[in-house]
Amino acid sequence: MILVDTSVLVDYFRGKDTLAVRRLDAMEADEADFGIPLPCVQEILQGARNEAEWKRLRTLLIVQELVAPEDPLEAHLGAARIYFDCRRKGLTVRSSLDCLIAQIVLERGDELLHDDNDFEAIRKVRPLRTLRG
Repeated sequence: MILVDTSVLVDYFRGKDTLAVRRLDAMEADEADFGIPLPCVQEILQGARNEAEWKRLRTLLIVQELVAPEDPLEAHLGAARIYFDCRRKGLTVRSSLDCLIAQIVLERGDELLHDDNDFEAIRKVRPLRTLRG
């Protein structure tokens, strides 16, 4: 399965034409199996500009294939370790939620469609499979 990151979803919802959005459009057209990690739902809703947009985004998101970690404690411990390992190697990860998203992808053995440099940093310390937009 391909999991879709916030960096792609934001551009998708805003109607931007990016390589990642085109990949997501193609996945939808092909009825490909894809999902959205739960932390991405939080990130998307946090960025809503007003109440109406928050409600519209919530309605769109809750009908998608949403992916939660199997074991939340282990996922958070793994995400913290990713952040720690990146920092020890001098790699900057701006969002700890990106570490959690990466951990969810890793534990499931999935691939991540993204357009975010944090995941490229994480790939230097973990075997994260990605599709860069």
